Amino acid sequence: MSTEENKALVRRAFELMNRKELDAFFQLLDPAYVAHYPIGDFPLEQAKQFETMYFAAFPDAIATIEDMVAEGDRVAIRVTWRGTHKGEFMSIAPTGNKIKMTNTLIFRIAVDKLAENWATIDELRLMQQLGVIPTQ
Repeated sequence: MSTEENKALVRRAFELMNRKELDAFFQLLDPAYVAHYPIGDFPLEQAKQFETMYFAAFPDAIATIEDMVAEGDRVAIRVTWRGTHKGEFMSIAPTGNKIKMTNTLIFRIAVDKLAENWATIDELRLMQQLGVIPTQ
């Protein structure tokens, strides 16, 4: 695939997540998909569970891709997530708090699928907005 096709695939993935069409989003993932999150490496089924849990906790979550760069089989993005904490998230009871966090992700594309992803997640800011960690 060209770099433009790779970028379009990543944009499509985020469009599907924003519409909460998770089954369609999961179809874009390679069967050997691995998500490398700060809390560990998640193979496909575990990544699906995490994404499902995230959208249950933040059902109105919307991602805005702020920047996108591609080269070869890699696409890097800076994305801002906004939403409301309405469901349990990592054992944290719903707070009703609004969240806004910026993440950086690098995707590897293989045979028209998202094959791998490395993520840097602003967990500190998220936990502060959920009231778990003080801001000062």
